[in-house]
Amino acid sequence: MQRDSIDFGKMNIPSLFVKMFIPTLMGFLFTAMFNLADGIFVGQGVGSDALAAVNIAAPIFLLATATALMFGTGVSVVAAIHLARGSKKAACINMTQAFGVSLLITTVLMLLSIFFPRQVCMLFGGSERLMPLVTDYLVWVSPCLVMVMIEIVGMFVIRLDGAPKFAMWANIIGSVLNIFLDWLFVFPLNMGIKGAAIASSISATVGAALVIIYLTRFSKNLHFYRLKTSRKSMRLTLRNVGYMSKLGLSTFIGEAAISCLMTTGNFMFMKYLHEDGVAAFSVACYLFPLVFMFGNAISQTSLPIVSYNHGLGDRARILKTLRLSLVLAIICGLLLTLGGIFLRSPIISLFLEPTTNAFRIADEGFPYLAASFLFFTLNLVLIGFFQSIEHPKPAITFMLLRGFVVLVPCFIVLPLLLGIPGLWLTITTAELITCLTIAAFMLHNNIKIKQTSESNSQVIK
Repeated sequence: MQRDSIDFGKMNIPSLFVKMFIPTLMGFLFTAMFNLADGIFVGQGVGSDALAAVNIAAPIFLLATATALMFGTGVSVVAAIHLARGSKKAACINMTQAFGVSLLITTVLMLLSIFFPRQVCMLFGGSERLMPLVTDYLVWVSPCLVMVMIEIVGMFVIRLDGAPKFAMWANIIGSVLNIFLDWLFVFPLNMGIKGAAIASSISATVGAALVIIYLTRFSKNLHFYRLKTSRKSMRLTLRNVGYMSKLGLSTFIGEAAISCLMTTGNFMFMKYLHEDGVAAFSVACYLFPLVFMFGNAISQTSLPIVSYNHGLGDRARILKTLRLSLVLAIICGLLLTLGGIFLRSPIISLFLEPTTNAFRIADEGFPYLAASFLFFTLNLVLIGFFQSIEHPKPAITFMLLRGFVVLVPCFIVLPLLLGIPGLWLTITTAELITCLTIAAFMLHNNIKIKQTSESNSQVIK
C-alpha cells in the first residue's frame, strides 16, 4: 500500500493539518452517516416508537464507545511521545495494552446487553410500551460494541502511524455497508428493528477486520507486541493502562456525558411529552454525532501533531496548531448552528413523518438546541488540547462540568422555569457555561499554557 508522507515534527503546520484533517473528517462523516442511516431507516420503516427504542438502548453503546475513545486518546498521546523520542517498542507495548484492556471492558458490556436487556431498558428511561423493541434491538446489536471498540482505537493508532487515508477508507467502507444493509433488512426483508441492529453489527465487524489487517500487515511503526505475563510485567501493564486511562479520562467522561444526556433526556421528555417526546428527542440525539464529528475531527487531527511536538518540546508548533484548531472550530460551529436553525424541518422529516406529533415537537424545539453547536465544538477542541499536552486534570474538570455538574441540574430546573423550551435549552446552557469557564481558565493561566511544552513529560515507558 502507498503510505501518506507525513512528518509531525517538520512539515508546515497548515499543510500537515490539512493532510490529516480532510481524511479524518471524511472518515467521521461516513461514521455519522452510519448513525443517521439507522435513524432514518428505523424511523421511516418501523415507526417513531422504534426510533425512541433505539434512543433508549443507545447509552450502553455510548459507554462502549467512551471506553474505546478513552484508550484511543490515551495511547495516541503516549505512543506519539514515544515515537518522537525514538522508542518504537514502548509505543507498540502501550498500543497492545490499550487494545487488550478495552476489549475486556466492552466484552462485559456486550454480555450485559445480551443477558439483561429488560434491566438495561428500564435503567435508561424506557417504558413497558417500548420494552419489546428495546430488548429485540439490544440482543442483536450487542456484538457491535466490541467491534466498534476495535475500530475506534484502531483509527487513533492508524492515523498516528501515518496512514489517515486508510483510516478514512476503513470508516467509509463500514458506513456504506451499514447503509445498504439497513435498507435491505428494514425494507425489502421487513426485519424491523432487529434488521437495523444486525446491519450495525455486520458493518462494524467489517470495519474492525480492516483495522486488524492494517496493524498486522501494513503498519510502519506500530504493531501488536507479545506481552509478558510475569508479576513485574503485569504490574507495569497496570501502571501504563492507568496512565493512558488518566490521559483519556476526559474523553470517556465526554462520551459518558452524552450517555447521561440521553438517559436524563429520555426520563425528562417521557415525563413532560411521553413517547412522542422521546421520539423527538431521539432525532436530536441522532444528529448530535454529526456535530460531534466536526469537533472531534479537529481535535483528533491536532492531537498527534501537538503530542508529537510536545515530546520534542517545540512550543511554536504547538501554539500554531492550537490557533488553527480554534479558528476552524469557530467556523464549523457557526455553520452547524445556522444549518440547525434554518434547515431543521427538512432534516427532521428524514426521520419522522411531518404529520406526526413527534415531528411538531422536534421542529419547535430544535432551534434552542442548535444554539449549542458552536460552544460544543469549541469545548471539544479546547479539552482535546489539554489532553494532548498531558494536562488531564483541567480536561477532566471541564468534561465533568459540561456533562454532569451543569447538565443534570439544568434538565431539572429549566423546564420548571421555561416550560418545554427549557428541555431543549439544557444542552446549550451547559455548553455555554463550560465554554466561558474554559476561556476564563486559559486567560488566567496564559503564561502556564504557553510554557507547558517546556515542562517535563510524564509519559511512561
